[in-house]
Parts: sequence; C-alpha cells; structure tokens
Amino acid sequence: MTRSKIYKIAGGLALVGILAVVVVYYRLPNRHKAIVKTYLLHHSGWVKNDWEIDNHLQRYLMASPEFYIDGIYKSMEGPKSSNYVQLSPKKELLWITGFHVKALNANNHRRISNDFICHTNIDFNDVRYFSNFHLEKRIGKQYPRMTSLSHGQEDFTFPRGYGVPMQGNDLLFVTTESLNHNIADARFFIRHEVEIDYATKANTLKPLMSRTVYIMLPYDKIDPFKSPIDPGKGYCIPVETKNHSYDDGQGNKLSGHWVIPPGKSHYRSSVDTQLQMDSDSIRLHAAAVHVHPFSTSLTLWDKTAQKAIFQSKIKNHKNKIGLEKIDAFSSEEGIWMFRNHQYELVLEANNTTNINQDMMGSMFLFFYDQELDAILHKK
Repeated sequence: MTRSKIYKIAGGLALVGILAVVVVYYRLPNRHKAIVKTYLLHHSGWVKNDWEIDNHLQRYLMASPEFYIDGIYKSMEGPKSSNYVQLSPKKELLWITGFHVKALNANNHRRISNDFICHTNIDFNDVRYFSNFHLEKRIGKQYPRMTSLSHGQEDFTFPRGYGVPMQGNDLLFVTTESLNHNIADARFFIRHEVEIDYATKANTLKPLMSRTVYIMLPYDKIDPFKSPIDPGKGYCIPVETKNHSYDDGQGNKLSGHWVIPPGKSHYRSSVDTQLQMDSDSIRLHAAAVHVHPFSTSLTLWDKTAQKAIFQSKIKNHKNKIGLEKIDAFSSEEGIWMFRNHQYELVLEANNTTNINQDMMGSMFLFFYDQELDAILHKK
C-alpha cells in the first residue's frame, strides 16, 4: 500500500470520527453541551479558567472562571465551575455569617444582571467537619450541603448572634452555575463573584446546624415521561431520571426536578425524614430558598398544627422569565419545631407561558445546635 493511499484512508477515518463526534454532540441535552463547551474553553486556554481569590477583612472573595453564554440556558443547564475554599491556613475557629454572589461582565468586571446566576452551592466535607467537633455520629446522615444561593436570592445572612462554626483550615466546595432564560442570540462571557463572610474570636455567637429539605414527587418508573393518569395523586413527570431521582425505600421512584404545565399548580411533599429531628424540639433561626421561575411561594408547613412555620413569597419578572426576589427567613428569636409534629413543603406555581417548564422547591434550614454549643463552651 502506497503512502498516499495510507494518508487518504487516515484522512477519511479522521473525517468520519469528527462527523461522529459532531453528531453525538448535537444529540446531547443542553446541560451536557454546556459541560463539553466549558471544558474545552477552560482547558484550551482561550478564556480565563482560574478562580481569583481575595481573602481579607473577614471575608473570602473569589471570582469564577469565565463562562461563555451562547444561547438559552434554563435552570440546571448553564456552564459551571467548582473550587475548594479554605478560609484560613490556620487551625482556628471561624464563624460563617453570610454568603453573596453576583454576576460580572468578564471584560471589565462591572456588575451585570443577576439573571445570569443560576445557583451557587456551598458544600462541606462532613467526615472532616464533624470529626473536628467530635460529632462522628452525624457523618453520612445527610447530603453535606451547607446552603445554596440561587436566582432571586443572591444574598443570605444569618441573624445577629448566630453563625456556622468551622475550623479555618477545613475545606468548603463551591460550585457556581450560570443561567440565561431570555437572550437567545447571546454571545458573551461572564464571571461570578462569590463572597463568604466570617467572624473570628466570636465567643458570643451561637452555632447553627443545617438541614436541607426539598419536594419529592412520585413518578411512574416504568414510563416516567407520560402524563400522569391521576394528577390528584401527586404524580409528576421528571425532567430526567438520572439526577434528582430518589427511592422511597419501598421501590417507588420520586423526583426532585419535575415538569409543570401552563397555568397554576400546587405541590406538596412530606419532609419529616429529611428533618432528622433527634431531639423533642429544635429552634429554627434561618432559611434560604431555592426554586425555579414561575414559583409564587414555598411554605414550610406544620401539618399537625395546620399552620405555616415560614412562607417564602416569590416575585417573578413581569416581562421576561426569571425571579426578581425570593424571601428568606431570619430570626434571632427563632421558631420551635417538634418531633411529634408532621411537616411538609408546599409550593405554589403559576406557569404564565404556553409550554411546560421545569420546577424544583428546596429550603436550607438552620437550627440552633445545642449539642455543638456545649462542646464549644467546654473548649
């Protein structure tokens, strides 16, 4: 076989390979396309792919790598990046007191609309975190997410006198994701600036522990994407079955990311298992909220007492898709919740478009941690 023929065969195989890659890429869901594009941009060196860190004045400030916005990215679909955070190189007790995120123009670092912020997740290593305080029995009890900021609630601060304690050299894992509901012909780069507020030598602060609760709705595991036969039973159509899909322990499938039809709708889900109330009563002091556009309220409901613990009212944009404001909960006095009561999350939505939209409903709850307070006081 001649060399020229070998080159022709190799070239033909390469062309077939490229076409196959292109076909596979265009068949990917939007969120997976974003992952591929972001990976190529960051690892090719075409854009800034490092986190920029500034840690002074008891705040940890960092700017994400650049995100390329090149079309519509609904919730959970946009380019994203993750980074490990160490508030201090020293093994000292620090108190986290607040979280903030804002979107920036990648070229001039000027602030732009929060419509380009999907969410910013703050996770912790539960093995290391609880071991540092000799609370090993808490390891593995829940997903180790401290909180999440999202579109409509880009700032969250604990009430005065409270904070989340952690050792300065412990690690947080921060993931921030971009969003674009409205600009179909977008072609620009953005960044996210994330800030974590903390205090030092704050002996007067009281510790908070976090619990994440979220709506989970049953779906047909045999044919998950068909319309529910009996909507009155609370069945849903999941957005997908790979992520945010759960088992209720009895073989039934539940989804935390589902489809809502046009018009008004109402969803509710028990959160008793997620609360993990070990003591007879716990006192709620703060709550951050994560929902998607077209939500109008999310309520933590005491089913036993038939009253709301906290209702987050949600304001949507009027002339475009997006969330303008989500109410958070913050209270120095706190609200008592009881182990012998049943609790639910109740979500109200109003899909003002003529097509199906996706939905989630979560709360990040912060309770006074009496056990940890006793440990810290002894120290």
